[in-house]
Amino acid sequence: MQNLFSYPLVVDELTPSAKKYHLAARKEELPYITEILKVPAVKSLAADINVKYNKKEHLIKVWGKAEASIEQTSVISLENFIKDYSAEFQILYDTELTPKDLQEMEVEIDDDLPDPVIGGQINLADIAMEQIALVLDDFPRQEGETFEFQAEFDEETTQAQNPFAVLAKLKK
Repeated sequence: MQNLFSYPLVVDELTPSAKKYHLAARKEELPYITEILKVPAVKSLAADINVKYNKKEHLIKVWGKAEASIEQTSVISLENFIKDYSAEFQILYDTELTPKDLQEMEVEIDDDLPDPVIGGQINLADIAMEQIALVLDDFPRQEGETFEFQAEFDEETTQAQNPFAVLAKLKK
């Protein structure tokens, strides 16, 4: 499927002063976002993103907030419901870092390394979708739903079918 929701920024065109961008997915872009996020439906997606380029240090700071209204299927009732998500984020990009450089670096587990800029641009729409994807529930359920486990077997049946019970009888 063609990338319908896209807002690329060319690094060479960025200025040192912070610039604010507002993105809002149009109705015809929502099916594309739905496919990317692998959910039943995306009702809306919007983001306010700030970008500041420090040319001297080769760093691009991207920060902001993404919000989305997403239809999901409850893992308990299997009914669809709509939930609103919000994600605040801050990302650093290094314009001189390559993916190969990242592989060769010695990294501590707590290090927050900048991301490399691929192809001389960053896509703000991709950032917004990624941030929402990171906050989606792995096991979505409606407000107030709880899972109650019901065992198929009682303890007596389990003990009777236990293969070690036969060994215990032989030992006696």
